[in-house]
Amino acid sequence: MSECDEVLVSLKTVQDFFRYAVSQFNQAELFFGHGNDNAYDEAAYLILHTLHLPLDTLEPFMQARLLTDEKVRLLQLIRRRVEERIPVSYLTHQAWQGEYEFYVDERVIVPRSFIYELLGEPLKPWIEYEELIHNALDLCTGSGALAIQMAHVYPEATIDAVDISLDALEVAGINVEAYGLEDRIHLIHTDLFTGLEKTYDLIVSNPPYVDAESVAELPEEYLHEPELALGSGIDGLDITRQIIQQAAKYLNPQGVLLVEIGHNRDVLEQAFPELPFTWLNTSGGDGFVFLLTREDLLLS
Repeated sequence: MSECDEVLVSLKTVQDFFRYAVSQFNQAELFFGHGNDNAYDEAAYLILHTLHLPLDTLEPFMQARLLTDEKVRLLQLIRRRVEERIPVSYLTHQAWQGEYEFYVDERVIVPRSFIYELLGEPLKPWIEYEELIHNALDLCTGSGALAIQMAHVYPEATIDAVDISLDALEVAGINVEAYGLEDRIHLIHTDLFTGLEKTYDLIVSNPPYVDAESVAELPEEYLHEPELALGSGIDGLDITRQIIQQAAKYLNPQGVLLVEIGHNRDVLEQAFPELPFTWLNTSGGDGFVFLLTREDLLLS
């Protein structure tokens, strides 16, 4: 009997597989940074999703005995997570950003931007009424997550969602269609602002921002994400510099630019000492997302 067969014979219930998955994840010292932050939650999610059970209800099913095909499928996924270090979102093709669910695969990074937390009420000092946003732009849209969330927060907005990756735009198209927003979100294949002819009331971007040193040290899980969507030059700010240098031309008067830059606040402020960055508070802290108005940008 093979090792796999022995495991399948030994594990009979949801509880058995849950215990096994947690043990395997901990023993392998997996990195959790794509939705869950510990082995317990990741094992629970993977099992419940695979068995088509409610994702917030584990306990009532713990003693349920599994069918052979269910056990085989679960064991395959657990082993892929451990042996290949694939982020769980790529195994399930499912990710959340806030309360919004998105399809994902390895053509896009797993959505995890802080910007969605800032849409709406936190921007009231600059955008008093949501209805004032008529045209918005999501640069480096990836899966389309931020564009879709903007469409819900700003009901009068038409949104252009830009990415240099055709693969990413194919995934974004799946999500835009799933939310029925084809008439309001326009997917555009281009490099940042190249070829854009409109001006916008709000521009958001979660661009690549990982510096070269950090890219070289990323956990193996991140290597499954598109390299194009992670690194951005030696200091991680190559693309952010381009956005800052060009954005004023594409903003309407009083228009707002919102950009996420990871841990690069000090480097950015040194690069643009003349700009009055406003750093917005997020669940991760107040050093990850900056705001500049069109008028601020014209100071540079």
